[in-house]
Amino acid sequence: MKEQNYAYPLDSDWSISEMETVIAFWRVVEDAYEAGIGRQVFLDRYRDFKTVVPSKMGEKQLWRQFAQTSGYEAYPVLKRARESQAKFIKMVGDEK
Repeated sequence: MKEQNYAYPLDSDWSISEMETVIAFWRVVEDAYEAGIGRQVFLDRYRDFKTVVPSKMGEKQLWRQFAQTSGYEAYPVLKRARESQAKFIKMVGDEK
C-alpha cells in the first residue's frame, strides 16, 4: 500500500456532495491498485463521477492531476473494468 500523503484534486466550485462523489471515485481507483475492487462498484462510482465532471477535457485534467499526486492512473482501471467480465478487478504490475 502506498503512503497516502497527498490531496485529491477537487474543484472549489463543487458542492460538498459533488466533492464526496469525486472523492469516492478517487478511492475506488486507489482500491483497484491496492486491494482490488468489485467491477460493478468501480463502474458505478465512475458513472457518478461523470455526473460531476461530464466533459472529457475536465475528466482528463483531473485524472492527470490525480496521477501526478497519487501515482495511480484511472484510465487503465476504467479500461479493464469495461473490457472484463470478471466481478473483481485488481491492477497488478501490468498497468503502464
